[in-house]
Amino acid sequence: MTLISLLRLLAGSLLCLLLAWQPEAAQASDGLLEQRLSNWPAWSLPAPLPRPANRDLIYPDWFAGTWQATSHDPSGQEADLHYTVRFSRDARGRVVGERAFNATAIGRALLGDQLLQVRNDPRNPNRQLAELQGDQELESTVVGRRSEQPAAKQFLADELALQVLHGPGDPRISRVETLSRYRQVAPQRIEAEQWQASYGSPAQGLAAQPLRTWRGSLVLERLDQARPT
Repeated sequence: MTLISLLRLLAGSLLCLLLAWQPEAAQASDGLLEQRLSNWPAWSLPAPLPRPANRDLIYPDWFAGTWQATSHDPSGQEADLHYTVRFSRDARGRVVGERAFNATAIGRALLGDQLLQVRNDPRNPNRQLAELQGDQELESTVVGRRSEQPAAKQFLADELALQVLHGPGDPRISRVETLSRYRQVAPQRIEAEQWQASYGSPAQGLAAQPLRTWRGSLVLERLDQARPT
């Protein structure tokens, strides 16, 4: 398993970083994320992503429920991933992802028994720890986020994560940006395109060019009978 594949485990909004405390409302559709997409793959840092503080990402009501997810790499370099994800309502009735559950499901699909467990940081809703075999731990913290809902059945979300792989030897540090564009095509189905870029450590400078880029697709098919209310 390469380090880049490990980074995909908890990077951005491949539905990996979906904590459920103190979420923030979707930002007005100011077009910044569409502009970001128009620059693909010539991305660079800094990106137009505000710091999330202790707030999380709120999803449209049509995300509520349990879904069978299929992630597809059109280049054929990585096999399709199949896993289950859940979105639930918080105390204020807003739809948020169940981050630890979702990250564990994705991690098991990607890494199998190499992933031992995923834990939320109780002091920081934007930080997760994934324990791996070989005395390794992947620490992932969302340091930038923006979301937009340009239409009732469309949703865009962009997250920048700082990732630190702890283990034997020096820690390996990188930054991963994941931008997802979701579209509800039916009450039972959501389709998404995803774009991702991996950058070097911020110790090499806050401004950076991508070391690697990736583009894929995601399909969510409803497993329960939940409906938006």
